[in-house]
Amino acid sequence: MKIFSYNVNGIRAAVNKGLTSWIEEENPDIICFQEIKANDEDIPKAIFEALGYKTYWFSAQKKGYSGTAILSKIEPKEVIIGCNHELYDFEGRIISLAFDNFYLINTYFPSGSSGDIRQDIKMKFLDFYYDYIQQINAKYNNVIVVGDYNIAHKEIDIHDPKGNKNSSGFLPEERAWMDKWFEDGMNDSFRLFHPEKKDIYSWWTYRAGARPKNKGWRIDYISISDSLKNELKSASIHNEAEHSDHCPISIEIF
Repeated sequence: MKIFSYNVNGIRAAVNKGLTSWIEEENPDIICFQEIKANDEDIPKAIFEALGYKTYWFSAQKKGYSGTAILSKIEPKEVIIGCNHELYDFEGRIISLAFDNFYLINTYFPSGSSGDIRQDIKMKFLDFYYDYIQQINAKYNNVIVVGDYNIAHKEIDIHDPKGNKNSSGFLPEERAWMDKWFEDGMNDSFRLFHPEKKDIYSWWTYRAGARPKNKGWRIDYISISDSLKNELKSASIHNEAEHSDHCPISIEIF
C-alpha cells in the first residue's frame, strides 16, 4: 500500500501545474493534501473521482486558506472531520480515516512565521495535538500521522541551521516538541530508512531561487506508531514533483 502526503499550497493551482497527471502516474492508494485553499464548492472533486478515489475534504471557513483532504481507493470504516476544537476546526486542520487495520490522521500544523500571535497559536496547537494523539493511540492500533508539521526537527533537516536558529519552524522549543513526539510512541518513517541522509528537503521558499539551489527545510512527515515499524517497506521524498513550494512524501506499508 502506498500512502502519500502533499502540501499542495492551493489545490486548484496544483491541478493547473499537472498534479492530476502526476497522481495518475504514481497511483497511490491514499493521498493526503494539506493547504488546499479552497471552499467546498470550488474543489475540483470530479477530477480525482475519475481516477478512482473516494474524496474527503475539510475546508477552512476563511476563504482561500488552510484546509485538508484525503483521497483513498480503499473504503474507510469511518471518516472523522476535525478534532472538536473550535479554532483548529475553523481552519480545517485535521481530517482522519479509520480503516480495518490502521488509523490515518492528516494534519496541517499551524505556521508561526507571520509573528508572535501565530507562533503562540502554534505552540498551543502542539500541546493540544500531543495529547490528542495520545488519546488516539490509546483507542486505536496502528496509527499513521501525515502532514505538514511546519517544524524541521534536526540540523540535518534544514539547509542553514545556524542562520535559522531563531526562525519559527526551527526554534528550540519546537524541536524539543519533535524530540518528545518521536520518543513517545511515534517514528519518523523517512529516518527509519535514511538516518543520515543530508540535503533532502520537502519545502523551499519561493524567494531567492531557493529550490534550484536546494536551500530547503524538511518539515513534512509521515509518523507511524511503534506497532507499524515492522510493516514499513519504504519511505521516500519526491522532490522531482513541482506543483507547490512543498514536494510530496510517501511510505509503502503492509
